[in-house]
Amino acid sequence: MTTSTRGDRTPAVLVLEDGRAFRGRAYGAVGETFGEAVFSTGMTGYQETLTDPSYHRQVVVMTAPHVGNTGVNDEDPESKRIWVSGYVVRDPARVPSNWRSVRTLDEELAAQGVVGIQGVDTRALTRHLRERGAMRVGIFSGDAVADDAALLERVRQAPEMTGADLSREVATTEAYVVPAIGEKKYTVAALDLGIKGMTPHRMAERGIEVHVLPATATAEDVYAVAPDGVFLSNGPGDPATADLTVIQAVLERGTPLFGICFGNQLLGRALGFGTYKLKYGHRGINQPVQDRSTGKVEVTAHNHGFAVDAPLDRVSDTPYGRAEVSHVCLNDDVVEGLRLLDKPAFSVQYHPEAAAGPHDAAYLFDRFVTLMEGQRA
Repeated sequence: MTTSTRGDRTPAVLVLEDGRAFRGRAYGAVGETFGEAVFSTGMTGYQETLTDPSYHRQVVVMTAPHVGNTGVNDEDPESKRIWVSGYVVRDPARVPSNWRSVRTLDEELAAQGVVGIQGVDTRALTRHLRERGAMRVGIFSGDAVADDAALLERVRQAPEMTGADLSREVATTEAYVVPAIGEKKYTVAALDLGIKGMTPHRMAERGIEVHVLPATATAEDVYAVAPDGVFLSNGPGDPATADLTVIQAVLERGTPLFGICFGNQLLGRALGFGTYKLKYGHRGINQPVQDRSTGKVEVTAHNHGFAVDAPLDRVSDTPYGRAEVSHVCLNDDVVEGLRLLDKPAFSVQYHPEAAAGPHDAAYLFDRFVTLMEGQRA
């Protein structure tokens, strides 16, 4: 990625790997960037989206036409930086309006060197990605704009998301502790595969002291903190590239385990299920999911391009006992959760921390607490 400052009328072009191009104007930094083109259907929460490490090496297309209306503040980021590789909007706010706003979204993107494009027909672009699938893309602005054929060749040389091992690129390099709020009741070891800041906070609200460990942590590192439970976070990349040794050790010892998003995929693989790449994935804060144990339908926040390949119609035998699909997406029957019947372990494919998004899935943190209570009893 190369960047510089920009002017409002700086030309820009977005080039997809199948050859389709969309022209607009620079938004954020000027230069060039590459990644996987994906779309997010959330109408709000763009700060949380931009700072979600799960979006590492992805160029995010916002389906909502108006973006940046509330500006940028210093309270809502989910990590210390913007992780998206590029940003695509149709009609950005000219003047943000919110009492917490301290700068514009355009200014924040430029300050962090994130190349974007505005004035694009994002509805047409989203329909194209739905029909053709997520694919590699490049955004070029200013001096980087050249003839489309030359730019297309550069896009096709960019790495694909399939086979990408990215968790270590976004995870913390040093362990840290998020203290319990109020009385400490439990200790949890959380593997940072791309964790968002709100996730350990949600556990801390429930009296959990969270030890956030690097993605490279060993089973010895996990059990050195004497955990009552182990948490597997969200994160970017292809789950087929991940090392499952720690998860297998946790399952063998029977320590309560809770995984979300990427963590759901890793639990699935540890149980012997496969994973596969979705055509265009689920990204947004309005995805309907059914909890099959209660029949309740939740509106949930998603950010995933891979899914677990597990049977919906039966209980499966795994090396760690019986397992079943606990949650399913009502749009396309994608597996959205797993539950072991003979071990205290479960996972979901979405983001129950609700940053951004609805709070329908907050009960999952309470389920995790119940599992830890059960192990103490």
